[in-house]
Amino acid sequence: MKTFKNLFSIFSIVMLSGYVSQASAHHSFAAEFDENNCRDFTGTLTDIDWQNPHAFFTVDVTEENGEVNNWTFQTYALITLKRAGTPLAYFKQNVGKEVFVRGCLARNGREFYAAAGMMRASDGELRQMGQIQN
Repeated sequence: MKTFKNLFSIFSIVMLSGYVSQASAHHSFAAEFDENNCRDFTGTLTDIDWQNPHAFFTVDVTEENGEVNNWTFQTYALITLKRAGTPLAYFKQNVGKEVFVRGCLARNGREFYAAAGMMRASDGELRQMGQIQN
């Protein structure tokens, strides 16, 4: 009986530690991005990284000074994008094409990283990619 209790205790600790690590890894929009520091971006979609829990896409943006910077944008969770009618194929068909993105910059000062709120690609439709920003 003591062996069963020990095994149950070990199993419980392992299960709870996995749950806690997953729960602490998730973050809110406000914790990572500044909703008061948003801007519009126009550039060429260069890549898509479709991974749980969020997709990330990159856009080559030509800044006002002529410098081209490769910006990374984080989206909603994949399931939310899919339910809203924005599958992986949408991004793939727009790689190499001009896109418009409304995004909020990272709070930690990370350069060329933002949360995507809205995106317009070659179909001309404005799609929600994340939390709506001001």
